[in-house]
Amino acid sequence: MLVILSGVAGAGKDTIKKELIKRMENVESLPSFTSRPMREGDIEGQTYNFVSREEFEGMIKKEEFYEYDIHHNQYYGTSRKLLNEKIESGKIIVKDIDVNGTEHLKELLGKDTRVVTIFLRVPKEELKKRLEARIDQPSPAEVVLRLNRFDYEESKINLYDYVLKNDELEKTVQIIETIIENEQRMEKEYRKKNG
Repeated sequence: MLVILSGVAGAGKDTIKKELIKRMENVESLPSFTSRPMREGDIEGQTYNFVSREEFEGMIKKEEFYEYDIHHNQYYGTSRKLLNEKIESGKIIVKDIDVNGTEHLKELLGKDTRVVTIFLRVPKEELKKRLEARIDQPSPAEVVLRLNRFDYEESKINLYDYVLKNDELEKTVQIIETIIENEQRMEKEYRKKNG
């Protein structure tokens, strides 16, 4: 099962993903590949798989991604090989990805893999505060760039199975745990019925 978390930068996707991995058995992250430079606190293979722009473009040519996109002038993409390996191992994969990537992955994987999509909403003013308080200290121009994407991302919420307001971390994590447990149960029942 693939659980996709979306929402604008600063919506809390990464924090929630880490909490789910800590609390739930059989839940793993699938870091994207990116051409962006490492920041303080990043861990290779955990936060992202870091490659140069040239390496990323080479991977595009070799069709190594299910989907990729450019955000804030950097590439981000989902590896076919890594995702397939995790799905085959029976893991529940939690992936944070933007609205365009969600659309692509649902189309590409939806017939063979249970894809559960969750959109995290945050009021624009709260989002601005979160972005300005981040450890990696985005520049004022970067904050504006990310806030400008807010309306576009919000316009795509109809793509999602679940839309949650992330105003209280503990409550949000508990709701998502329940969603994953319910989706697992439904998947087991479906498999029983359909062999």
